[in-house]
Amino acid sequence: MDAASAALTTFGVAALAVSWILLMIASWKEDYSWGLCTLFLPPLSYLYSLARLDKAGEAILVAIVGWLLIWFGIG
Repeated sequence: MDAASAALTTFGVAALAVSWILLMIASWKEDYSWGLCTLFLPPLSYLYSLARLDKAGEAILVAIVGWLLIWFGIG
């Protein structure tokens, strides 16, 4: 793995972590149980964010950017 793909992968993982934190903030504001779900079951909480795009839309956008960076870094 060269330096550019390692950097893209690292930035992608960092973007996914930021999206999870944004989603955690949005879900805790919405409901206590969704906040716990986001904390302990992160993949399920992304389904919540798809249902509540008005409140968690930026978390999905950051997650998509993160997955694109990882895809470009690996590919």
